[in-house]
Amino acid sequence: MTSRRSRLNRGESLTGYAFIAPNMVLLTVFVLVPLGWAVVISFQQTNGFGAGRFVGFDNYTRLATDPVFWRSTVNTVLFTVIVTPVSMAIGLGIAVLLNSVLPARGVFRSIMIVPMAISGVATALIGVLVFDQDTGILDKLIRSVGLPAVNWQSGGTAAFASVLIVTLWWRVGFNMLIYLAGLQGINLELYEAARLDGASWWQRFRYLTVPLVGPSSFFLLILNVVYSFQVFDLVFVMTGGGPENATSVLVTYAYDNGFVTGDQGYAAAIGMFLLALSLLFTLVRWRTSRTRDLVE
Repeated sequence: MTSRRSRLNRGESLTGYAFIAPNMVLLTVFVLVPLGWAVVISFQQTNGFGAGRFVGFDNYTRLATDPVFWRSTVNTVLFTVIVTPVSMAIGLGIAVLLNSVLPARGVFRSIMIVPMAISGVATALIGVLVFDQDTGILDKLIRSVGLPAVNWQSGGTAAFASVLIVTLWWRVGFNMLIYLAGLQGINLELYEAARLDGASWWQRFRYLTVPLVGPSSFFLLILNVVYSFQVFDLVFVMTGGGPENATSVLVTYAYDNGFVTGDQGYAAAIGMFLLALSLLFTLVRWRTSRTRDLVE
């Protein structure tokens, strides 16, 4: 009997391994191998052609004295700090609104989800049509009411703001969709009980809605931060990192080094720094979330 059970367990294990084998092969070929090769390249001086020259930690020490790298790092962090909470807050607000008894809410949901069906490059091209300082739609509207034009592309702050606005338009719909799914899983009797106890709309939102969509918030926080760290297509198409590196982020700077100047070793070192930054944030957020849950 024991032998038969052992064979059954072994058969189930083999079946499980067979199911995950294709995913593991794809993960190894397209993620782990390139990642390992990037680590190797980060210790070399190479332009991608021929054998690279091992330079140890020179590429990493160069990061500490590179002003453009630190400017790109600050821009990446600032982009993340603004886009993540704002897009999540707007997404939650719209989700709450569209989860209520609202006329034609199905239409509004569809409108909010439309940006999700558009690629990042297409979204950035729409942003160029809107924010181009010579022929952009927005500047024409501004001038039509007698206001001065805004240097959306030649002004550093304005260019950064234009990228933020387009990113928010692109990301809010996804955040809304995840929050809407979370809201529809909440028992409505909780809100009814709170209403009978005299809780105001804000109190029901603050003490019921926000905590109960906590798992959705955790998921979106990690996803939005990782996306913000890796933002490339919107910045590359809309501003190219300019003017004067005002919108340069870590990924665009790594691209410039790897494919424009041909310093792929330094570009790989930037990528490793970005990977470490992403892993550090994810680890800290995961540990703090687990600690809070254990305390509660």
